[in-house]
Amino acid sequence: MYVPAHRPAVRTTRRPALGRGPARPFLLVALLLLLAGCSGDRGEGGGPRKDATPPAARRWQPRPGTSWQWQLSGRLDTSVRAAVYDIDGFDHPKATVAALHRQGRRVVCYVSTGAWEDFRPDAGRFPKSVLGRGNGWKGERWLDIRRTDVLRPLMAARLDMCREKGFDAVEPDNMDGYRNRTGFPLTAADQLRYNRLVAELAHDRGMAVGLKNDLDQIPQLAGDFDFAVNEQCAQYGECAELEPFVAAGKAVFHVEYELPAGRFCAQSRRLGLSSLLKRYELGAWRRAC
Repeated sequence: MYVPAHRPAVRTTRRPALGRGPARPFLLVALLLLLAGCSGDRGEGGGPRKDATPPAARRWQPRPGTSWQWQLSGRLDTSVRAAVYDIDGFDHPKATVAALHRQGRRVVCYVSTGAWEDFRPDAGRFPKSVLGRGNGWKGERWLDIRRTDVLRPLMAARLDMCREKGFDAVEPDNMDGYRNRTGFPLTAADQLRYNRLVAELAHDRGMAVGLKNDLDQIPQLAGDFDFAVNEQCAQYGECAELEPFVAAGKAVFHVEYELPAGRFCAQSRRLGLSSLLKRYELGAWRRAC
């Protein structure tokens, strides 16, 4: 299973010169009074607005080394000692997210944004024109991510679901279709555009978002995503490619399936990854580094 809003640019405002000569002190006083009385961050009653904090500052930001549990199948085991739970957004109700929050956990909403799944309740809303080849998982087919006119509202609805259930973040899956045989002539530019769209949709809803795999585009996308989720970078000798996330103070949630923990945990600790050994079905079992 291979797995964002756009980070606003920092703006600076150049102040006009106040002028010269005897009028300058009076202009300075007037300007200070004007600034004191006309703050844009005040509410209707004159006090500070509750939403004055920029959304990016309010959004959760997992840090390197944060412990996590990834469970997408079986009965959810909430007893695992992990700060973060990554669970299926469709399969779990709001009450499950709330229960994990009461235990002090952050909760990530797993949804597929790059592939269609015939077992989801919204499967019938996807027109056949955007469905491509199978992606190797039963009942799943790649999506034509160029068709943002069709996919944007569908993905927005899925992320609305995550927000309404109280999730802190989103793990969008199948975000590297351009490197696979999808049935569509997808390009790297198509993938960058779509991945940034998904990030924007998540951020607009106040949620953090992780970049799933898509290692080749990390240099372009690390600034748009709040953390990374990776499968098998140790097995394929790719873990160093995730360093831009760690360098930016962002967590990398990493799993291996086939290597024994002794083969990758030392490197994971050195790189600052949050690494697990899991089985392919992604049940409750885990072994943390």
